[in-house]
Amino acid sequence: MANLLDQLAAMTVVVADTGDIDAIHQFTPRDATTNPSLILAAAQIPRYQSLIDRSLQQSREVCGAEAPAEDVVREALDEICVTFGTEILKIVPGRVSTEVDARLSFNTEATITKARKLIGLYRQVGISRDRVLIKIASTWEGMKAAEVLEKEGIHCNLTLLFSFAQAVAAAEAGITLISPFVGRILDWYKKSTGRESYPGPEDPGVVSVTQIFNYFKTYGYKTEVMGASFRNIDEIIELAGCDLLTISPKLLDQLRNTEGELSRKLNAFNPAPTDEQIHLDRASFEAMMHKDPMATEKLQEGITGFSRAIETLEAQLAHRLGELEGAGAFQHAAQEIFLLNDLDGDGCITREEWLGSDAVFDALDTDHDGRLTPADVRGGLGAALAISGS
Repeated sequence: MANLLDQLAAMTVVVADTGDIDAIHQFTPRDATTNPSLILAAAQIPRYQSLIDRSLQQSREVCGAEAPAEDVVREALDEICVTFGTEILKIVPGRVSTEVDARLSFNTEATITKARKLIGLYRQVGISRDRVLIKIASTWEGMKAAEVLEKEGIHCNLTLLFSFAQAVAAAEAGITLISPFVGRILDWYKKSTGRESYPGPEDPGVVSVTQIFNYFKTYGYKTEVMGASFRNIDEIIELAGCDLLTISPKLLDQLRNTEGELSRKLNAFNPAPTDEQIHLDRASFEAMMHKDPMATEKLQEGITGFSRAIETLEAQLAHRLGELEGAGAFQHAAQEIFLLNDLDGDGCITREEWLGSDAVFDALDTDHDGRLTPADVRGGLGAALAISGS
């Protein structure tokens, strides 16, 4: 009997949720998605250091010899995202998602400008825009930016999506793809209800994506649905048949090593009965979000986490630029990461406290106990970012 991954790939486009190029080689997905926190994890792997160094050197040339380090690092962030994306596109036959700086999530014009720049950098290395999805947070401002970009032929992937309101607004704006965060929805409900687990069909994240998928297919929206941020393979099994699913290497490996019959749960040609069609303007969108504390809280938490991942990557790039150019080494980034995420000050970080990417948490949690200690963070980020005194 075929393994679950092969069966899933026959009915759903499987996307690798990683910046680790070796993992993409291993699982051969059609598409791949990345963001600064995934690149931060990949950047700890020594064999990728040359990609980082090349981007920093190119950024120095762009900014000029006299430009301050912070300008070079800011330019390098874009260069590195495109560099990793370009390497990924040498492996996958489809598209790569490249994320706009999360700190621009509430600024429509700045998001548009950044997206155009990223597409321009891809064009300079011979990558056409049809192979790139620009990832933008699912704020109202982000959706309005994506709507403009789509009309220019720049295709977008709306990330940090937790609610039906966000999904409907994205579909009405003609966005190419949305990424509802299944696992983070589950996290919120487990915490708010005190329940330790949910059966796959009752998982709140699964229920949310199923509702969105059936609504889109019933009313003929072209926006694709890509489930993301999975906690276990049961969630993935319940969404078999979804347009796309972006899955971490850890769960891809579990699927590949599990045999059994996989049934299609979602069918684009025969969607289950769904909600009555609605239309949203900004006021009605914000009213629906206000009534959904889970979506409101997780959206802001996600933007904060992605922003911190960018700041951490900036610190690491500043350190590496200093090494390349002979300045002093940056010493305290890992300590800052730990203190920012240890919300209750108990000396460890749980998955619920962690504000960065799930893939980065998994990479740092090498003993798989669901907790990050200072030693875990120090070991994961490397000696150059060691925590002083720990």
